[in-house]
Amino acid sequence: MNRLIILGLVVLGALYVLFSSIYVVNEREQAIVLRFGSINDVKTEPGLYFKVPTDIMDTVQIIEDRLLRYNAANMTVQVSGGKFYEVDAFLTYRIADPRKFRERALGQLRVAEDRIGTRFDAALRQVYGLRDFNAALSQERTGMMADAKALMVTDMAELGIEIVDVRILRTDLTTQVSQQTYDRMKAERQAEAALLRARGNEAAQTARAIAERQAVEIVASARGDSERIRGEGDATRSQVFADAYNKDPEFFQFYRSLQSYRAALGSSGTTMVLSPDSSFFEYFGSEGTAALSVPVAAADESADATSGDGVASEPVASDAAAATVLTTPSVEAEPATPAAQ
Repeated sequence: MNRLIILGLVVLGALYVLFSSIYVVNEREQAIVLRFGSINDVKTEPGLYFKVPTDIMDTVQIIEDRLLRYNAANMTVQVSGGKFYEVDAFLTYRIADPRKFRERALGQLRVAEDRIGTRFDAALRQVYGLRDFNAALSQERTGMMADAKALMVTDMAELGIEIVDVRILRTDLTTQVSQQTYDRMKAERQAEAALLRARGNEAAQTARAIAERQAVEIVASARGDSERIRGEGDATRSQVFADAYNKDPEFFQFYRSLQSYRAALGSSGTTMVLSPDSSFFEYFGSEGTAALSVPVAAADESADATSGDGVASEPVASDAAAATVLTTPSVEAEPATPAAQ
């Protein structure tokens, strides 16, 4: 029984010694063997390795052998023109010397990346400070990334770190500068819009003035034409009357008298008190009608038409100063005034 226990303990001890003395390094890792806290060995190739059993003497620290990435976001830099911009960039690196990495950064990525961030920020500021903003948007951008990498290589090599690549992702205005730029652009557009509106108003006023002037000219020309045409019509009318008068002056006088009768007696309710000797009644008597040859018939027709219209001629019997009263149908004949009688 005691032998079995002792044998079991021996086997367990052997297994413990065996497993505690073996460690494995894969293809993504490197290993540092520390003996009493000091670097005893470095393994950079993948494989199965042995060390002194137990962790009392030898301990193994695993170090990354992959490409690692460090991001720098919203980094504020100043260009040669004095303006500030925000930059997003990143770099890739790997631990090339595990021994230096252990000695300078204690083998801790957090410690190493603090140093990387500080140096990366300084390198980008230096690169941007020597150029203007347009350089980051042109072919010079490749040269800027190469310069930033070159500025970091030496310092990072002291940490056992190899800088593989540096990339600039974005270069943009800061929030404050962006707002100022937006305000300036807005003011410029507003000024341009105001100028365009002013030019439009000026053009509208010019067009309106031209249209008004043309309207006045057209109206004046039309009025002149109308006056000229009216004058020509009046001249033609006068010429027609003159020709008619020259052909038969007596008939023309008779015709004009008929027009006068129509104008004087055509209104309803009009009463006229005239002397029988008035020239107005020249063609009302038999002597006047007998003196006409052709116009007699016209005078008779006119008299008939006048009678048809209801106009009455009533001579009042009296002395030589008797009066004649002419009354339209709507008003009865009034007696002669005492003066006329």
